Amino acid sequence: MASERYVVRVSKDYLVFCSGHFISYESDKCECLHGHNYRAAVSVEAPLDENHYVFDFIALKKIARSLTDEIDHKMMLPTGNALILVNTGERQVTVNFKDREWQFPKEDCVMLPIQNTTAELLARYLGQRILRELENRHHFHPSVLSVEVEESFGQAATYIWTR
Repeated sequence: MASERYVVRVSKDYLVFCSGHFISYESDKCECLHGHNYRAAVSVEAPLDENHYVFDFIALKKIARSLTDEIDHKMMLPTGNALILVNTGERQVTVNFKDREWQFPKEDCVMLPIQNTTAELLARYLGQRILRELENRHHFHPSVLSVEVEESFGQAATYIWTR
C-alpha cells in the first residue's frame, strides 16, 4: 500500500553555536575542558495543512536560531549530573568534579537541565524546547520532530521524537 509523508528541514549557516563543555564518563572520569563549533538541523513531519505545507520554514528557522543563540559562546554546564557539581554564585559559577575545580564568570555560562553535555542530550534539549515552542506558540503538533547536533565535521547525534 502506497503512502505519502512530508518533512521540512532547516539547516542554515547561522544555526551554529560555538560553546565550551566537558563530560563525565565511565562513572569516574571527566574530559578536559574543550569546545566545539556545533551545527544544528531541525526536521518536522506532519500532514500538509490548508496552505499545502508542513510548517513555515521562516518560523522554524527563527525558533531554532533563537535557541542556538542562547547557548552560543557560552560554557555549557549540566545541572543534572551527580558527578559534576555546579554552584552558582552572585558573579561566578564554580564547578567541581572530584578534586578538579573550574570557575567561570556567571554571564559566560548556560546551565542546562541535562545529565551531560553530550551531543545526544544537547539534541534532546533543543528538540524538547523546539517542540514546546511549536505547540504553545504556533499550535503546531508535528508527527515527528528530529534535531541533529553536529559537534564536529562528520560527527553528529540525532534526537527523534514521535507522537
